[in-house]
Amino acid sequence: MTKDIFDKIFQGDCEKILQDFPDNCIDLIFTSPPYADQRAKTYGGIKPDNYVEWFLPKAAEFKRILKPSGTFILNIKERVVDGERHTYVIDLILKMREQGWLWTEEFMWHKKNSYPGKWPNRFRDNWERLIQFNKAKAFAMYQEAVMVPIGDWAKDRLANLSETDKIRDESRAGSGFGKNVSNWIGRDMVYPTNVLHMATETGNKNHSAVFPLDLPQWFIKLFTKPGDVVLDPFVGSGTTALAAIKLGRHFVGIDISPEYVEISNQRLLETQLRLPTIAEKKAKYSVSKNGKRHKK
Repeated sequence: MTKDIFDKIFQGDCEKILQDFPDNCIDLIFTSPPYADQRAKTYGGIKPDNYVEWFLPKAAEFKRILKPSGTFILNIKERVVDGERHTYVIDLILKMREQGWLWTEEFMWHKKNSYPGKWPNRFRDNWERLIQFNKAKAFAMYQEAVMVPIGDWAKDRLANLSETDKIRDESRAGSGFGKNVSNWIGRDMVYPTNVLHMATETGNKNHSAVFPLDLPQWFIKLFTKPGDVVLDPFVGSGTTALAAIKLGRHFVGIDISPEYVEISNQRLLETQLRLPTIAEKKAKYSVSKNGKRHKK
């Protein structure tokens, strides 16, 4: 049964579709659900005051199907209502903790190509949150897979080390943090921060809120290994599934819109034709709400 759900895009409400999935079968959930009061034509435009109530039953299904070693990454941002940020994201985090989720970490996606704008009481939104939830404190994480070049700063900095640089230098603020700069001598790669600098998607792929392919790819590398399973329950135009294929992972996508399911399947088919070593030689199907499979 489990293998039958892999490498498919399902059409329907993810809360209902996932009820047929077995427990503990997904390694990573990466998704960007509709933000409050947005995508009304497709998802109904959930009101900020109703957002937590709408999302929690879905989160319960996510938790059931996620492996104990798995991770859930939620891309979301608060909406401005009556001149101030609404608290639905904060409220959702607190309620998900009551469900048993651990709020492990938070990443920031800096949109480095955002265009200028003018508002009377605020600047342009130039970042979005990616909130990490887990079922357990011990989870799969492959930090070496996302290491970055150390940078030009190291040439001068590491060439002139003080005596303090050669030992663990405790923070003067008494925070308990410290560093030993000499540990980085001879290293070409270092670990990144939790701020990701990536351009937004310039072609919308017939979807109103497409994130760049690099975004899910980064998290897929960090939290999965080849052969693992990645779920996007609001798959939209299929970017997360596409990222999974390119990295040799299995995917599961769900979207309530038949149009987006069709777009996703077309993008995946084009990619699989270019990557025959990743795409298996078997028919692809989209699955409708009534459970019938339609051959592509």
